[in-house]
Amino acid sequence: MTWLVRLLVLWGVNVLALIVVDWMFDGVRIDRWGPILIGALVLMVGNAIIKPILAVVTLPLIIITLGLAYFALNVLMLAFAEWIAPRFSIDGFWTYVGATIVVWLVNLVVGRLLERVRGIT
Repeated sequence: MTWLVRLLVLWGVNVLALIVVDWMFDGVRIDRWGPILIGALVLMVGNAIIKPILAVVTLPLIIITLGLAYFALNVLMLAFAEWIAPRFSIDGFWTYVGATIVVWLVNLVVGRLLERVRGIT
């Protein structure tokens, strides 16, 4: 798979994740397609570039907290996407936590499905 196709697939999975989060939580508001596309792009870039750097910097904290700090980095990436994308808001700490878990689950499930489909063809 070329890198461009892989990036487009990752972007599409994040779009799906944000749609699911917007549908599931009353505290999440994403208006129309523009903010969803921008938020998913920011989430993809943040997870690919910013999160690995922060993970290395905070590695001792991640180890001491048995991975809880890594989950906090995932929450931070979602907050970063919310901050950059227009007309995208998340209200409340627990909404951030739930939305982060749902984004992770959507990425996990779709990733496994894509691996299975790719293995068949």
